Amino acid sequence: MSAQTTWKIWGLQAELTVEDDSALPAAKALVDSVLTKIELASSRFRPDSELMQLTRSGAQNTHVSPTLAALIDGALQAARNSNGDIDPLLGADLVELGYDRDIELLPQTTIKDVSITQRVLRPILWPKIELHGTQLTLPAGTFLDLGATAKAMAADWCAAEVAEELDTAVLVSLGGDIATAGTAQQPWQILVQDTEDAPAQQISLHSGFSLATSSTQKRRWSHRGLQMHHILDPRFGLPAHPVHASITVAAPTCLEANTYSTAGIVRGRTALDWFESLELPARLVDLEGRVHATSRWPREALNQPKARAHG
Repeated sequence: MSAQTTWKIWGLQAELTVEDDSALPAAKALVDSVLTKIELASSRFRPDSELMQLTRSGAQNTHVSPTLAALIDGALQAARNSNGDIDPLLGADLVELGYDRDIELLPQTTIKDVSITQRVLRPILWPKIELHGTQLTLPAGTFLDLGATAKAMAADWCAAEVAEELDTAVLVSLGGDIATAGTAQQPWQILVQDTEDAPAQQISLHSGFSLATSSTQKRRWSHRGLQMHHILDPRFGLPAHPVHASITVAAPTCLEANTYSTAGIVRGRTALDWFESLELPARLVDLEGRVHATSRWPREALNQPKARAHG
């Protein structure tokens, strides 16, 4: 018999489900430990985090913890796999846009459109990051932000830790980034939906696979009278032009799924063809609420009636 618990962390909804209900307390303790370790290594909003210490001192062949090194390595993997649509050196750009503290502390607005029209190309420096084991060198004056990948990696690590330590099938969701591990008796049933008024679809996710949803409708704030969202186009260091309300991708790991869903938001109108060329299962919802999907995405109930559920 399965058991579930939900809580808030990092300004988002977290969920933990284990197939063995007796394992839930120990599983939650393991997940909390992993998330604390990741936060202390990579948070932009904790002055005592390792990442913020690097921001203040720079990194020139600097020794970093194995946790931070693994998170940076994952971010570089995402940058390569997305051809630079994900960039781990957007920290200064996010601060310039006002995203310098937890999203729940930022000023909100009811304006729906991202209204930035003037876009100037910025230098792309992430290929100059050097990581050799735990020795890190960053381009001078740059500021790491691992928000595009650390959450997905956290879901992967949490699920793997629980399955290995407690011998139970497990599902971990961090703000819609979903990782599973262990051997579940039945596929996990997932309701794919971004916001409360967005189209919904229930799918089956086989154990050992992951799902990630990237959205231009969540994690929004107001800055200097303009509406912002958190997915930046690295070419300009500004919120990606919103073509899609949300994109959901399935992949073997949550890091992979999140890499492609986030990059799809950046790519806009070319995302569907890109996903098709990669043979990825992907579901895209445009700003009018119309659903598009690749040939590998499950077709049944693709356009279910709108319903309330967590994305």
